[in-house]
Amino acid sequence: MKSVLVTGGAGFIGSNFVRYLLGCHSVIHIVNIDALTYAGNPENLEGLPNLHKYTFIKGDINSSSIIEKILTDFNIDTIVNFAAETHVDRSIKNPEKFIQANIDGTFNLLETARKIWFNNGKSKSFLKRFHHISTDEVYGSLKPGASPFTERTLYDPHSPYSASKAASDYLAKSYYYTYGMPITISNCSNNYGPYQYPEKLIPLTILNAIQGKVIPVYGIGNQIRDWIFVKDHCEAIFQIIKNGRIGESYNIGGNNQPTNLEIVQLICKILDKELPLTRQKTYSQLIRFIKDRPGHDYRYAMDITKIQNELGWTPKVTLENGLRDTVDWYLNHKEWVNHVLNNPQYQDWFDQFYQNK
Repeated sequence: MKSVLVTGGAGFIGSNFVRYLLGCHSVIHIVNIDALTYAGNPENLEGLPNLHKYTFIKGDINSSSIIEKILTDFNIDTIVNFAAETHVDRSIKNPEKFIQANIDGTFNLLETARKIWFNNGKSKSFLKRFHHISTDEVYGSLKPGASPFTERTLYDPHSPYSASKAASDYLAKSYYYTYGMPITISNCSNNYGPYQYPEKLIPLTILNAIQGKVIPVYGIGNQIRDWIFVKDHCEAIFQIIKNGRIGESYNIGGNNQPTNLEIVQLICKILDKELPLTRQKTYSQLIRFIKDRPGHDYRYAMDITKIQNELGWTPKVTLENGLRDTVDWYLNHKEWVNHVLNNPQYQDWFDQFYQNK
């Protein structure tokens, strides 16, 4: 891993991974391509270390000419594909964007890399790596008491988002089997941490709470998720790229299964201590149950035995410590928060998806 292309590196997980990579002495140069759509925020990349090892390019992964130029000009040996539309609610409202970004975009990356790297069969493809970032949502919904997802669990996507990610996973695998493309895939559980766009549960809860707004919870909040602190995820990806077996998928998770309501209540308790309200009020009084999302998966849980046994990776950050650090980050980065909250795109989205329910 010497010259790395990170796609979608201005987004939440991508920007955290860029920061992580820039601290690794083995990496010579990082190229970050991002189209800077609503969740791709240049402020996520402010204050990066080792800027002499970093290049940012605004562009779309669906552009073959841009990707070809990057792979050639920078002699890219590793691609890490974060670029994707990721929010289930948005996929229900506008599935076409998810097909274009998640399926078409992944195809273009794979096909362009195949042409450049293999060079009519002359390239030493075993010196390359294409790592594709996926999600636990491709597995569908676990029933109460069912065993956690393993890498052998059959795909059963239930939303346009998860279906588009499942399709991109299959594309990546097909390029491994058909062309010998040096693929690895990681399917990760729900991430949280710094720089997450507040359409997702944890930052939405934090920011609504500190503004005194309603904290929306779908249904009765009994949906169960596996949560992982974003830095733990970045470390896992790095281990897979360095030491993972070509053609293999690896599950990444945080080894916890709280309900959504428990997550929201824990954040409220942290805020009660960090930023107490007056008159004996608590942040939990802001919680409101709203109409459930169509096709809402009940439970996700990840079996991470494979990555533990093969690569020696295990999550380090406990859920309570990670949530406390995340709350502190949002409280201490008011300028970043205000820029997001004051963006008309965000305000329109929040009104559409939550306040009108």
